[in-house]
Amino acid sequence: MRRRDFITLVGGAAAAWPLSGRAQRTTDRMRRIGVLLGWSENDLVIRANFAATVQRLAELGWVEGRNVAIDVRWTRGNVDQARAFANELVTSQPDVIFTGTTPATAAVKNATSTIPVIFVVVADPVGAGFVDSLSQPGGNITGFLNIEAAMGGKWADLLKEMAPDLSRLAIMFNPETAPYSGRFLPSFDAAAQSLAVETIRVPVRSKDEIERSIASFGPRTGLVVMTDSFLAVHRGTIIALVARNRIPAIFESYLFCKEGGLIAYGPDYPDMFRRAATYVDRVLRGAKPNDLPVEVPIKFELVINTSTAKALGLAIPDTLLTIADEMIE
Repeated sequence: MRRRDFITLVGGAAAAWPLSGRAQRTTDRMRRIGVLLGWSENDLVIRANFAATVQRLAELGWVEGRNVAIDVRWTRGNVDQARAFANELVTSQPDVIFTGTTPATAAVKNATSTIPVIFVVVADPVGAGFVDSLSQPGGNITGFLNIEAAMGGKWADLLKEMAPDLSRLAIMFNPETAPYSGRFLPSFDAAAQSLAVETIRVPVRSKDEIERSIASFGPRTGLVVMTDSFLAVHRGTIIALVARNRIPAIFESYLFCKEGGLIAYGPDYPDMFRRAATYVDRVLRGAKPNDLPVEVPIKFELVINTSTAKALGLAIPDTLLTIADEMIE
């Protein structure tokens, strides 16, 4: 059984993990972890990723219901909901807050400057004002960024290699949930120029705007779907629309490919969520976020959906076949 298959199987049981036999007694006091995640609670893949955090915490000695209580809130990509939940969590005064996505982290930052915060899936923590620098965060927040600025060019290169006939590349993002989008545009533009293709910016703020934008693409247009919690929540709509309009698209997360997307290149999310648990553990044991440098991904994955490629009439180049980490049929 592959690692991802295993994680998916256990993901639904994260709230009541039966790992008491593996845990050591770590404290006489019940500790409390507040959790604010920018996705939907119905997203089984995201739940599985968070389950990896809970599992790693148990391995480190923190078992829910025994010596730690975990209070989880899901924003479903809604910025206003993130602010409301952040205030609720801060009012409850947990020992540490674990956040997922830039909007969720921003909401918690605005709500507290004292409670330790560990984030995951934040693209530009310095630009967002969460930390002073990656090596010296400088406050109550630290964590794990998911991508770097050069990724914009990498997505463009990979999509053009997969679909060499493309003459335009569109890049989609929500300015509210992906305020860091400008960080990736220079490398995207530079790659597009070297590939001799036109670029199109596609800011969207609603499901209707997603639908209208994709329907407006002309022939020989490819789509880059930026890392964005809003777009992740609406990935079913995006995947269905690009299939219907026969648009080659590349995504940052493998979960898009798992559900029918063509190609994805990005970090190993289960690994990132497990690594984040080690920072939560260290804070619960007395470490300060300022002493924990922001970490970058150490594993990246290229995933290709062969069935989608066939449906689009695309032959997967040998160069991609040899480096792909996973082929989904």
